[in-house]
Amino acid sequence: MNPIIKSKAKPLLIVIGLLIIFSGISVFAQTASELKDKISDRNSEIAKLEQQIKEYQKQLDDLGGQANSLKVQLQKLDLTKKKLSADIGVTENKISATNLEIERLSLDIGNKEEKISQDKGIIAKSLRQVNEIDLQSILQNLLSQDKLSEIWNEVESLKSIQAKLGERIEELKSVKADLEDNKNEAEQARQELVNLKSELNDQKKINDQNTADKNRLLKDTKNKESEYNKILAAAIARKTAFEKELRDYESQLKFILDPKSLPGGGVLAWPLSNIYITQLFGATVDAKRLYTSGSHNGVDFAASLGTPVKAVAGGVVLGTGDTDQTCPKASYGKWVLVKHSNGLTSLYAHLSLIKVAKGDNVATGQLIGYSGSTGYSTGPHLHLTVYASSAVEIKSLPSKSCGGRIYTMPVAPINAYLDPMLYLPPYKKK
Repeated sequence: MNPIIKSKAKPLLIVIGLLIIFSGISVFAQTASELKDKISDRNSEIAKLEQQIKEYQKQLDDLGGQANSLKVQLQKLDLTKKKLSADIGVTENKISATNLEIERLSLDIGNKEEKISQDKGIIAKSLRQVNEIDLQSILQNLLSQDKLSEIWNEVESLKSIQAKLGERIEELKSVKADLEDNKNEAEQARQELVNLKSELNDQKKINDQNTADKNRLLKDTKNKESEYNKILAAAIARKTAFEKELRDYESQLKFILDPKSLPGGGVLAWPLSNIYITQLFGATVDAKRLYTSGSHNGVDFAASLGTPVKAVAGGVVLGTGDTDQTCPKASYGKWVLVKHSNGLTSLYAHLSLIKVAKGDNVATGQLIGYSGSTGYSTGPHLHLTVYASSAVEIKSLPSKSCGGRIYTMPVAPINAYLDPMLYLPPYKKK
C-alpha cells in the first residue's frame, strides 16, 4: 500500500471506528436509569393515592344519600379533609416526578450537547487528515506502480472513509434534532411544574377553608343537633325569601330575545373534566321541590370540593363576587361571570376558590376556579347558568330578606336564562 495512504488513512480509520463503536454509549446511563426508577416510584404512589381518593368519594356519595344532620355534615367534612389531603399528596408526588423528569432531561441534554461537541471535533480533525493526503502523489504512484489493484484499493479506502464521515454527520444532525426535542420537553415540564405548584397552593387554601368550616359549624351549633336544625331552618327561610325577592325583581325587567342573536348547538365545552349532571335546567322535579320559582335556572354538575372548573368558551370576565359576604347561604356564594363572543354569557357558582379577576381574558378550558359549597348548597357541586349576553348585567341591590344589606350578583330578565344543554356537547348519563 502507498506509504502516504498508510500513514494518513490508518489512524483516521481507527478514529472513525472508535466513533462508531462508542456512539451510542452515554456516561449518564446509570444516572438516567436511577432517575427513571424514582419517577416510577412517584407514579406508583400517585396511583395508590388516587385509589384512596376514589374510596373517600364513594363514602361521600353514600353520605349524600342520607338525611341532613349535624352528624352527617361533620362526617362529610372529615372525609373531605382526608380526600383533600390525598389530593395534595397526588400533586406533591406529581411535582416530585416532574422535577425528576426535568433532571433526567437536563442530563440527556448535557449528554447530547457534549456528544455533539466531541464528535464535531473528531470529524473536523478527520477532515483535516483527509485533506492532508497528497492526492497528487497518489497519481504519481499510480503512474509508476506496476500493481494498479493496490492503488485502486487505496482510493476505495478513501471513499469508504468519506462515506463513513457522511454517515456520522447525518447521525449528528439526528442527535441535534433529538436535542431540540429534549429542550422543548424540558420547557413544557418546567411550565407544568409552575402549574402544579400553583395547584398545590390552591389545594392547601381549600383544605384550610374546609377545616375552618368544620370549626365554625362546631362553634355555631355547640355540637348539638338541635342547634344545627335551627341554623338549617333559618338558612332555608333566608334562601327562600331571597329567591322570591330576586325573582320578583327579574320578572319586572323587559327583554325581547332575538333568536338570531344566539349561536347554534355545541358551541360550549364542558366546565369539568369528568361530567355527571345532577340537575337539569327548567321545571324539574328537584326544581319544584327546592326553588321558590319551581324552575332551576342552570345545570348542576357533581364535583367534589376543590375540583378544577374551566371556562366553557373563550371570553372576558365581566366580574366575580361572593354573595355570602352580605347574605350568607342564600344564593350563589362565590361566582364568576364570563362573556363570550358568540352571544352567550356563562355563570359559575358555589365555588370554593376564584382564580380570575374582572377584565381577564380567558380561553376555552382555562382554569377559572374550584368547585365548592358556598352560597345555598346542600353539598359541593358546580352550578352553571347561561344567559343571552345582551340581557345580563351585574347589579348591586339592597335585600330586604338579608337585612337591607347590598348584594352584588348577575341579574337578568326571566327569558334571558337559557338552557345550557342546548349549547354544551351531547350528554349521555352514566
